[in-house]
Amino acid sequence: MTRLSVEKLAADTAEPITSAGHAQLGIAVLAGIAVIVLLITKFKLHAFLSLTLGTLVLGAVAGAPLDKAITSFTTGLGSTVAGVGVLIALGAILGKMLADSGGADQIVDTILAKAGGRAMPWAMVLIASVIGLPLFFEVGVVLLIPVVLMVARRGNYSLMRIGIPALAGLSVMHGLVPPHPGPLVAIDAVGANLGVTLALGVLIAIPTVIVAGPLFSKVAARWVDVPAPDRMIPQRASEELKNRPGFGATLATILLPVVLMLSKALVDIVVDDPKTTTQRIFDVVGSPLIALLAAVLVGIFTLLRPAGFGKERVSPLVEKGLAPIAGILLIVGAGGGFKQTLIDTGVGQMILDISEDWNIPALLLAWLIAVAIRLATGSATVATVSAAGLVAPLAADMSTTHAALLVLAIGAGSLFFSHVNDAGFWLVKEYFGLNVGQTIKTWSVMETIISVVAGGLVLLLSLII
Repeated sequence: MTRLSVEKLAADTAEPITSAGHAQLGIAVLAGIAVIVLLITKFKLHAFLSLTLGTLVLGAVAGAPLDKAITSFTTGLGSTVAGVGVLIALGAILGKMLADSGGADQIVDTILAKAGGRAMPWAMVLIASVIGLPLFFEVGVVLLIPVVLMVARRGNYSLMRIGIPALAGLSVMHGLVPPHPGPLVAIDAVGANLGVTLALGVLIAIPTVIVAGPLFSKVAARWVDVPAPDRMIPQRASEELKNRPGFGATLATILLPVVLMLSKALVDIVVDDPKTTTQRIFDVVGSPLIALLAAVLVGIFTLLRPAGFGKERVSPLVEKGLAPIAGILLIVGAGGGFKQTLIDTGVGQMILDISEDWNIPALLLAWLIAVAIRLATGSATVATVSAAGLVAPLAADMSTTHAALLVLAIGAGSLFFSHVNDAGFWLVKEYFGLNVGQTIKTWSVMETIISVVAGGLVLLLSLII
């Protein structure tokens, strides 16, 4: 990066609140992250409180006045929630509509009716990938677990042969494809184009999920051969419904925001003239807010009405969909505050200088930082928001495609080797009836494969485009 671009970056960001040297800033970053890790892992403190306290420690060690550090934190929190909070909320509502209407079950049952034998693992990864587009990972796991267990039990399949593809599909969507919170936060922090990131994310996700899902499941089934536990087969939502939405209508509703956002990205590339009516229209309808809002409104008629939901049930459903994401919004916002404090204390500039001295490719550096934070905290979201704040200055001179690849490198790194400090680890362990060793040999290895394959594909694409 040239000196001119560094000076421009400094002018574009908030005035640094400390002039500490690289050594002090490095210690400040390590101290802040160490506090976050310690509070999350040792004291089991909520990630929102841990990020808040870690940010204050970062500012104090960096030599920033406390009032300035607080201002940086609250500014970053507010801008992050304003940028992605509404999108996360709309995604949660759409996911709740999909689950409660029986639309998710309709997709699952339709695809399973067409698949059998050796095609079943591929059917499971397809189901999980489609369902995983609008759903948070934990919600997707809870939704698909009954299907995974019933298919394994009734079809006499190995649990890992069916379960690993489903988990891979959900995990890849969660880490690489917006509108999931992690990718959205990274896009906002880096200033990447959402449509381009979505397109490249899907492109990378397809081979990644094939390797980590159906292919790895063959190995996982040999390593861990366990039956599906009967006690973990809960009732499916649609069993209480007289009617369910149709397969075509449900699939169209899920894919609507994806199509709108990709259409905007395509028009931006082809037309490339913001003054034309066509591009202005697609800039509106393809914006994440309008795309997700359109899907939610369409879902009222394509998902809820066919399932027999009257207008009096729509508002309570929305409230139930929003309630679980309060914690996620606070974590994401606190991550934005942490990021802004990193920038205002001059850590961003330090990362620029170090990356020049080390001669490490920016994409590889982003992946490594996300890996380190993921291993320490166990949270893919915390890893994403923290790494995005650290490497955001590296995107200053990047092209649109490389800025998108920087986001995907962060997302790939955030999925590396889930272990005992990750809530997802215990969720999979309990649902599948595994012990800790079996969970590491299956779930943890699968997550590592996703991270390495996706990270490698990001680096490969950076050489091509």
